Amino acid sequence: MRADNTAHLIAAASRRHELARSKAIRAIRELDATGTTVTFESVASAAGVSRSWLYTQPDIREEVRRLRDLGRRAPGTPVPAHHRSSDASLLRRLAATTARNRELAEDNQRLRHQLAQALGQLHAAGIRPDPGQHPRDQRKAALR
Repeated sequence: MRADNTAHLIAAASRRHELARSKAIRAIRELDATGTTVTFESVASAAGVSRSWLYTQPDIREEVRRLRDLGRRAPGTPVPAHHRSSDASLLRRLAATTARNRELAEDNQRLRHQLAQALGQLHAAGIRPDPGQHPRDQRKAALR
């Protein structure tokens, strides 16, 4: 009767599987960190595994697709995914910029109103401002 070596074979297969997984995960991280486009081909080549094996690993497959899609949305930006702005962050920045724009528009409106009042007071006093003269110099001339 032959010895039962299946436990050793199963253990060796399990070690090979975990080694391949760790190589693939490390390759994904390195490709992303260097700004290289992450694709199944690039990961398979860098990790020394087959593309078909990558497709059989659900978590690795999803991570490659996610990073690949991020690269497609932002071509020419070799920035690692963990450095890219999230949608929520971009929305917050847009909201802050919109609020600042609104504040500046209100300031402009207030300053225009003040200018109109000052010009009205000069007109009421019979002072005609010289268009080429600086407003500070116009006030000095009015006080003389």
